[in-house]
Amino acid sequence: MHSALISVMSSFSELRNKEVINIKDGSLLGCVCDIEFNSCSGEITAIVLPGNGILASLSAKNRIVIPWCDIERIGKDTVLVKVRGDLLGLQK
Repeated sequence: MHSALISVMSSFSELRNKEVINIKDGSLLGCVCDIEFNSCSGEITAIVLPGNGILASLSAKNRIVIPWCDIERIGKDTVLVKVRGDLLGLQK
């Protein structure tokens, strides 16, 4: 886990609802709605964003999962990630 990220984020409530921006193309991917973690180690493994569509937040199959290692920086209002758009299943 990035040490620079740990000092910024002290709780899930601080991470939740931050806008996620892909620095590869500057696109706004959405807001953090959940996290995934390893239940044995307690480490966060990914952030989760709702997918596209009206009922996206209700469907687990349309969600966007971004691995923790793809997070470049967590700021006051945004999370910067570096992922290829085709890996997200998003259309540009």
